Amino acid sequence: MVTLQLSQLDISPGQRILLRNVNWQQFEEILEDLGEHRGSRVAYSQGTLEIMSPLPEHEVIKGIVGDLVKILLEELEIDCESFGSTTFKRQDMERGVEPDESFYIANYVQMIGRSRIDLTVDPPPDLVIEIDITSKTQLEAYKALQVPELWRFENGQLRIDVLQNDQYKESSISPTFPELPVIALITDFVAQARSLGRSRALKAFRQWIRQWRAVRVNKNKYE
Repeated sequence: MVTLQLSQLDISPGQRILLRNVNWQQFEEILEDLGEHRGSRVAYSQGTLEIMSPLPEHEVIKGIVGDLVKILLEELEIDCESFGSTTFKRQDMERGVEPDESFYIANYVQMIGRSRIDLTVDPPPDLVIEIDITSKTQLEAYKALQVPELWRFENGQLRIDVLQNDQYKESSISPTFPELPVIALITDFVAQARSLGRSRALKAFRQWIRQWRAVRVNKNKYE
């Protein structure tokens, strides 16, 4: 049998490799072999390992959605810690996943200054973002790790899934931003960023949030 190192594989953008019957030790060895500074992402669920190499468009949209969330958090004065595409894993559950973006919000204080995450001690991120997720392996990992809110941006549209009774249910409201029409906002401003340019769209989004907050403050004065 010939042993092939994962670093020897040339995974083209948009390509997905599926490996079965991979035990936890092998998963850890593959992660080490792939290294931290790579473009590919992995998902592992009870022996099934997926290695994905995103397309450039995927990375562009990921950046836009991530920036929009950061602007929301800043303008609404919601503290958070962002962990990007960190590998979230638990050996006892045989699950591991690397989101496109991840945020600690309710539990941000606990995560300040952390360079490593141990999900047997640390909570899962409060919000994760995935662009064009088609992988059952990823969804199973998020469910097992108890990630409460999952944003999925697919075909130009935002979808929000909320964990309820260990299953993801589609929701029209984001628990993180319950007073805002998040689905319409993110969808519209991603489209603007793609047509008008990222900088212009982000500035317009920030201005929209500030105007919305001002209206809310003035309304509350007279209630």
